[in-house]
Amino acid sequence: MKLIVAVDKNWGIGKNNGLLFDLKEDMRHFVSYTRGKTVLMGYNTLRSLPGGMPLKGRVNIVLYPEGSDADASEKGYILVRSLEEMSAEVKKHSPEDVFVIGGAMMYRTMLPYCEEAIITKVDADGGATVFLDNLDALENWRQVASEPPIDDNGYKISFCTYKNSATLPF
Repeated sequence: MKLIVAVDKNWGIGKNNGLLFDLKEDMRHFVSYTRGKTVLMGYNTLRSLPGGMPLKGRVNIVLYPEGSDADASEKGYILVRSLEEMSAEVKKHSPEDVFVIGGAMMYRTMLPYCEEAIITKVDADGGATVFLDNLDALENWRQVASEPPIDDNGYKISFCTYKNSATLPF
């Protein structure tokens, strides 16, 4: 299982249930990794997507304890109400094709179970109100790759890959 997210220079990931930056290259990067794969998210992340609809071309698993089967069926996502249900659902998919895509609580909960994190670092302060744990400060996480910075809508961004040396089984 992998995690994918864009962070500002303070490891901020969002505010007001939205992204910090409008980054076209980062969106292309996100799509290139997740299209045709399985994405895990919390309900607030689903609500933040255009029209509150799941991402097209992917299997969407949404953790929402109070969720309704009718809403899941109508919108076309897989509803899970607990981590146990999510674990059972994730096991139906190839681990290398499963991506945690948010929000903050989902990232925090799933981080120990992710073997890899695909991080877009934005060299700016986005005024975030929610944050990802700073992987550079975590004992089990190491940056193993980094692409040279590029310009994306006026921001310098860099695509980085981190590996977890102590991944827990999910």
